[in-house]
Amino acid sequence: MIVLSCKDIHKSYGIDVILDKITLSINEGEKIGFIGANGAGKSTLFKILTSQLDHDSGELFIDKSKRVGYLSQDLSLDLSNTIYEETLQVFSNLLSLEKSLKDLETKMREPYVASKKEYHDKVIKEYTLSSDLYNNRGGYTYKAEISRILKGLGFMEEDYDKPISILSGGQKTRVALCKLLLNNPDVLLLDEPTNHLDLDAIEWLEDYLKSYKGTMFIISHDRFFLDAITNKTFELNNGHVDSYNGNYTTFIDLKKKNYAIQLKAYNLQQSEIKRQEDIITKYRSFNREKSVKAAESRQKSLDKMNRIDSPNSDPRETKIKFETEIKSGNDVLHIENLSKKFGDNILFENLYLDVKRSEKIALIGENGRGKTTLFKIIMDKISGDTGIKILGKSIFVGYYDQEQSNLNAEKTIIDEVWDEFPKLTTTELRTSLAAFLFLGDDVFKVISTLSGGERCRINLLKIMLSKSNFLLLDEPTNHLDIMSREALEDSILGYDGTVIVISHDRYFLNKVIHKILELNKDGLKEYLGNYNYYIEKKKNPQRFQIEEDQVGISKTQVNLDKKRKRDSDKLEKQKKIDLKTLEDKISSMEQGLEKLNNDLCLEEVYSSPSRSVETNNQILSTKSDLEYLYSNWESFLSEIE
Repeated sequence: MIVLSCKDIHKSYGIDVILDKITLSINEGEKIGFIGANGAGKSTLFKILTSQLDHDSGELFIDKSKRVGYLSQDLSLDLSNTIYEETLQVFSNLLSLEKSLKDLETKMREPYVASKKEYHDKVIKEYTLSSDLYNNRGGYTYKAEISRILKGLGFMEEDYDKPISILSGGQKTRVALCKLLLNNPDVLLLDEPTNHLDLDAIEWLEDYLKSYKGTMFIISHDRFFLDAITNKTFELNNGHVDSYNGNYTTFIDLKKKNYAIQLKAYNLQQSEIKRQEDIITKYRSFNREKSVKAAESRQKSLDKMNRIDSPNSDPRETKIKFETEIKSGNDVLHIENLSKKFGDNILFENLYLDVKRSEKIALIGENGRGKTTLFKIIMDKISGDTGIKILGKSIFVGYYDQEQSNLNAEKTIIDEVWDEFPKLTTTELRTSLAAFLFLGDDVFKVISTLSGGERCRINLLKIMLSKSNFLLLDEPTNHLDIMSREALEDSILGYDGTVIVISHDRYFLNKVIHKILELNKDGLKEYLGNYNYYIEKKKNPQRFQIEEDQVGISKTQVNLDKKRKRDSDKLEKQKKIDLKTLEDKISSMEQGLEKLNNDLCLEEVYSSPSRSVETNNQILSTKSDLEYLYSNWESFLSEIE
């Protein structure tokens, strides 16, 4: 059943056409990835679908029986609320019911007066109905659900009382996402939901959305996320939408096959056109009436031919190519016993690292652990508290700053690049800028007016022109569309220098990285593989062990490790059994509570003051016991997760 569709949707701003005759339909339960270049109009279409923006022409249909939830990049939060208060707004109806139930409980404690029988009956009936409604709407579980989602998205309990007004942009986005998930709409429209999430939070969100029963329409540049969640892909290209069955990787395969088919058809037609043109030229060279007519006839047929457009690659694709001017020595970086703290906050200590030429390394770890700080220590922008850091011979560092702090906001694009590379000729400079999609008068735009993606491209261009042999890249794929990400990946794969990259882009990490370094408080832990290898190794430390160096590990130590693993598995199994027992007890008590509420409606109960009071006391006692069990249940879930 179609839940959302649009036909011939058109939107333009003056002479700039954003959307041109967009036609698409989404069936109930579909999980669709929506991709396209930055500025192609994806967010504009979402705003039209949610009535935040009017379309110029076309037809729009949304099933009125479905609730639509939208996570936009423009947030609407009450800055005066705390994080927890803001999430509670989702359950305003339950909060009203709670107040009503408390008022009714107060009334039910009043002494029974026979002359007020109708009043007492009415109170009991209202309480029973309100209690059932409260239970059915999740009144006994919503607080646990708030906590589960907040923690899943990276908030700690000590964060709950923080005012929205002091949060960073990323934290505000996570609060808005939490509210949206708690609303549990039938149709989810998500615009870059993984922005500002660390790897743990992204993986949690993936697991959550995999079990989501509704319909999803997702704008994202996170290809790993799209592969995990979606079963269909829409591509917005030059104002039109093309549909592909399958996730992002399937879409890429299908697009390559379609391109090959289109290219073959185009080449065949071009060959036929050339053959016909040669025949026409030959007929005309005879300069006879019959041959001239034959030439004209063939020319008419050729003019009527439905020409196939050349399936060339998108002209907006960024052309990135990293090269080194000087080859470095084999020893690129040596770090020994490095530590860093700010005040009482220890970022890391006992950090050891050796980097060799041509290595492609990823540096990962929780937000705030000090990954960017480590980059700044390597570049001598700040110093470590203890330890040593030595760069090898002939090392020239190129640094990509995710904050874009190295750009002068007052300069134009062309001046920003030219001032750093004054030896470039005008032609060389304009050619380089054009390769990064800065064409014509675009080069005279002031940096302060640019989007995040445009600033990102300027920094990547400057790194490319520097021809450094050691690249430190801090979240280089942020703000880049998928085409630019793939161009960056291909460039790094072909680069003969050394790379250390901080990134949450798992698709990127899988494609270009050969070693992952996990930064924690006690230093670095090394994983000799890409992101998939890292995940498998985290889940099962014994996997791939045969392939790794076990020199120095005694048989006794191996047996001890195996015993610890068995004990750990046994403990986890027992926790799951205890959880099941607890859930069964909660279910039984909920049934008992429902029976007590029903008993209040029986004449033999409500007509007897003593039995009515006794039943009401049992209800209050049962609810108190349930609250305790719910608290234990939430703790169990946290331990297992």
